[in-house]
Amino acid sequence: MKQILLINDVVGHSHVGMVAMWPILTYYGHAVYNLPTALVSNNFDYGDYSVMETTAYMRDTLPVWQRLHFAFDAVCTGYMFSDEQARLVADYSRSLAASGTALFVDPVMADSGSLYHGLDAHHIDLMRDMVSVADLTFPNYTEACLLTDTPFRQEGMTWEQAVVLMDKMADLGAKAVVVTSAKVDGQPCVIGRRSSTPIKGIVQDFEEGRYFRLDYDEIPIAFPGTGDIFSSVLIGHLMSGETLKDSTLSAMAVVRRLIDHNRNQDDIRLGIPIEQCLHLL
Repeated sequence: MKQILLINDVVGHSHVGMVAMWPILTYYGHAVYNLPTALVSNNFDYGDYSVMETTAYMRDTLPVWQRLHFAFDAVCTGYMFSDEQARLVADYSRSLAASGTALFVDPVMADSGSLYHGLDAHHIDLMRDMVSVADLTFPNYTEACLLTDTPFRQEGMTWEQAVVLMDKMADLGAKAVVVTSAKVDGQPCVIGRRSSTPIKGIVQDFEEGRYFRLDYDEIPIAFPGTGDIFSSVLIGHLMSGETLKDSTLSAMAVVRRLIDHNRNQDDIRLGIPIEQCLHLL
């Protein structure tokens, strides 16, 4: 059993963010702890929402945890709401990394070619700060483009362009990269780039090539929270000792099963009711 800290927003209505991740990681047998970055009324897709940042709570909590010498095998960061939050979390992550904690960064901010409701270009800089400390980061294609100043193309990329995109993500500081919701040579896929050196807590196959591409058939339903499900399944399998490529395959398979199982849900903005679907993991 691994000790995993989630640093993300808590959404009161909709299965997204930490609400989606916690049950999955617990189901996989890991101990899960949390540091909320904000309390959010509901998924932004509803158009109207309320947000209460928890920056002051984070500012007070992290020094307490350091004095108490709390340790984690992995930290996964998600939605950040301010410069101070990004700086606090980045500094805390660096201090944990010195003792061998694996740092996973999901640069949550955009999809389908544009930023989420309420975000602006400044949020891109916040996420660049987070990616700079990552052992593994897993942006979607839109987020990877924004982070690297790469033009977003609805038609996707060639494989050569995909490699350049992943290399640019690594140039930001991330040791390993997985890009979801990509399209390469017209085929929906997930692409990845392993690190050049070993990373504690992340098994990589150094006998295979540095880059990989995993194709899939797209289900034309856009559930919110599938990125959170993908990242938690990926981390759960990595923390259980599977390789980066195999863990990515497992995460892809789970997301597909969950979307297919819930495709007739009345309101997809609620996200996938993960507690009712744990048997599909």
